Amino acid sequence: MMKTLFSAVALLASSLAMAAGPTIPLDKAPIDLRDQASLQNGAKLYQNYCLGCHQMQYQRYSRTFKDLGIPEELGMEHLMFTGEKVGDHITNSMPAEYAETSFGVLPPDLTNVARVRGADWLYTYLRTFYVDESRPFGVNNKVFPQVGMPHVLQELQGVPTRAYETRLVDGQSTEVYVGIRTDGSGELSTEEYDRAVADLVNYLVYTGEPTKLESHALGTKVLIFIFIFFVLAYFLKKEYWKDVH
Repeated sequence: MMKTLFSAVALLASSLAMAAGPTIPLDKAPIDLRDQASLQNGAKLYQNYCLGCHQMQYQRYSRTFKDLGIPEELGMEHLMFTGEKVGDHITNSMPAEYAETSFGVLPPDLTNVARVRGADWLYTYLRTFYVDESRPFGVNNKVFPQVGMPHVLQELQGVPTRAYETRLVDGQSTEVYVGIRTDGSGELSTEEYDRAVADLVNYLVYTGEPTKLESHALGTKVLIFIFIFFVLAYFLKKEYWKDVH
């Protein structure tokens, strides 16, 4: 009985620790679902760097092209690589058995990852990989320690390492983590890389809820209708009850 109780307590503590989220502050993701140029660039980055492992089996190419203002001909030429039809879902051709053998687990579908993890988590995660030769893919992550995937955007960012500064803490010299620094070998500058990651996260936020802007617009119209109906109902009530009083 006591063993079962201790096991339950340990499981609860573990669950609470996981629910507590990352141990470092998250950077605010500059999300703007009205910025079609950002969404288009995010889609391009996803197709070129993420789709090889991570599917979006709940998102269709046709819906993506329509919402992002991409002509079907251009979308099929530049964003569809394995002969799919424009009405197909965004999937890859990697066999599940091969993926599990290579990564130890099947790479998750990312259609709804922004709704599960949050935009700020994704934005910080993709910018906090660092070299760690002890890991299978040679990298680790500040937000997701012991991460089991390669840093697929390294050719854009360059080789990232953890940077520390010596500071006085309680009167003692202490090495304090101050962020990620790169060796400058990437195709993008730090500012350009941050913008590219923001575009990618913006796209992931969109795929998590493609109708978000439509829903907000519809909600505004409904509120306006309710307000007009309230005004009409108020004056109708006054007209109806004026003879009673």
